[in-house]
Amino acid sequence: MNAFVLNRHGRMVFPSNIMPELDFSTLETLEQLDSVIRRDFETKAPSGTEILDKVRTGSYATRYDLMRDLALNLFWANRFSITMYDKRPTRWGDVPRSRGDVFLPVLEPWEDGEAKVSGVQQAYPQLPARWNEGCEDRIFDVLFDVFANRRHHASTLPALKPTVAEFLEQPGNLTFRLLDYDPDYPVYDYTDILDVSEDVPELEALHRWAMVLHNQYPWERSRVELAEAGDLRDDDHVVAFHPRDREVRAFLRRLHAGARNRHAPAPRESRPPVRPYPELDVRRRFSVLPRIEALAAVHGDQVCGNEDLIRNTAYNWSPMSAEEIAAKTGIEQREYSSLPLEELALQAAEAALEKSGRRPEEIGAVLVCTCTSSRLIPSLATYLCGQLGMHQVYAAYDVIAACAGMPYGVADAVRMLQEVERPVLVVCVEKFSDKIGNVRTSRMIFGDGAAALVIGPAPEGADSDIDYMKTYASGPASEVNSILWPNPEFDNNITVFGPQVKALAGRYLAQMIDELGALPAPGGRDGSLMDAIDLIVPHQANKTMVIQLAERAGLTADQLYFNIEKVGNTSSASIPLAIHDAVRDGVITEPVRVFAPGFGAGAVAGYAVMRVDPAVVAVSTSSAPAPSDGAASVRATTSASEDVREAFG
Repeated sequence: MNAFVLNRHGRMVFPSNIMPELDFSTLETLEQLDSVIRRDFETKAPSGTEILDKVRTGSYATRYDLMRDLALNLFWANRFSITMYDKRPTRWGDVPRSRGDVFLPVLEPWEDGEAKVSGVQQAYPQLPARWNEGCEDRIFDVLFDVFANRRHHASTLPALKPTVAEFLEQPGNLTFRLLDYDPDYPVYDYTDILDVSEDVPELEALHRWAMVLHNQYPWERSRVELAEAGDLRDDDHVVAFHPRDREVRAFLRRLHAGARNRHAPAPRESRPPVRPYPELDVRRRFSVLPRIEALAAVHGDQVCGNEDLIRNTAYNWSPMSAEEIAAKTGIEQREYSSLPLEELALQAAEAALEKSGRRPEEIGAVLVCTCTSSRLIPSLATYLCGQLGMHQVYAAYDVIAACAGMPYGVADAVRMLQEVERPVLVVCVEKFSDKIGNVRTSRMIFGDGAAALVIGPAPEGADSDIDYMKTYASGPASEVNSILWPNPEFDNNITVFGPQVKALAGRYLAQMIDELGALPAPGGRDGSLMDAIDLIVPHQANKTMVIQLAERAGLTADQLYFNIEKVGNTSSASIPLAIHDAVRDGVITEPVRVFAPGFGAGAVAGYAVMRVDPAVVAVSTSSAPAPSDGAASVRATTSASEDVREAFG
């Protein structure tokens, strides 16, 4: 349910954003469920009383504002039924009396319901339309039909419904009685909901919400009343609740068995190492010097713009415009892939091998840097060996270093060269689009993509393409756990805790800048290593955040190259993808010294200071975004450093 789909209009839709489906396999107790329900349904949803108060005080500025509150209220009123149960209208005489998996809701009459309905009905036509009066009227008709015919109070609904036998123990219990039931009552098909198309993104999202809520009551709603258990007759239709799937059934069994919350032990206070870890001077430390023989990239083939996010606004998102997303993240679009992670990795690996002129049997080791692979046996690296026809390599393994994946992979490749003296294939690949669910922060940021490098031994007498490299890891537990996947508290989807991410990124970036400032420039040049840098290609985490942190560390925005505006954050693949795009867009036109810092999930970080020759980059244009801000017109006229400064100054 987490993957994106394309509807018949070619627009991207995220079903998990509009059709609430919790992963009950991650829940053990009612306390855990209550926490999720409060977070996803309750904290942003106004009660009927609050809606009426806002109507009376003139707090609604437009019709859209009122409709949005109606929809949030109705999602909240259905918070348990929509996530846990299937509603099945059933003739009372046919309802089983002794089964433990058939339930009846116990309901309380809606307090002041008529006043709340009347208030909304009178207020709506007095408000101005926000965008499109005709469209807003159509959506309001669907929402109001559901809201106006509510019969029950929403704040007293329990997650666990009584079985039929338990319901009958209290003759005064109230439940739904359908005075007329038509099994052919019209509802919206799944494809109807996906294929909604409105010119205004916010209205497209709200229209889908309304359709989902309509489907929660597949009967003539004006012909429903609350009836006592003792007044039900055999030919009456009631609404029986059945567990939605086997995971809900298993959760209910765990509750009956008395499952308890499991609490992880408290982390110890973090302490710095007894002495700093040194930077690795590649020329002085290693006898086999590395050469970057090839770099290839594979972009996602589906563009997800900020307006696509707004068209897919989830019921638990705060209002946000496409422009606000761009201002907050620096991202205008992200690229998703319709290919599986393995295929992305394979395409990047094949392109890098082709560019390098190396045959698979010449490769000594394969390293895959990824934090989104669910493949454990065999590892993605060994899988690639088999697909590429490598009968035997010295080593093949996956590196889980998230956004520092490329620096980690390069460092391991350089060390591996000393042992095998053969090229090492490093593949950085991520696919986030199917691991996000309805978490807005993650959906705004992450994309899909892959890149691969072939790092081989430099020829006799040739210089190293890598000057210095270093990796880091850990910090306070809050930073180590600042990005989680899978996260049981968010349906096992990836979750980002922004302040902690910013803290670890700022800590590492400042440390790296200080360390490079204290190192000498290569080749006996004057100044520091930092002074010798032509271009900084940081991990593309969040453009707005990274620029702020870089400026705090003493850098300026024009020293940094970004492609995150068009591709999003691709974690381990972000740095090599950005280097590829800098070559493709004409920012790098001759060999330059690049500082590539990465930092992210798990409080890991690392950097490589390396020489990037555009001649070794396999430029791909098939799915690459168009150059922005005229960057493609920049060409070298003097030195590489001057060219880069011209491009970004």
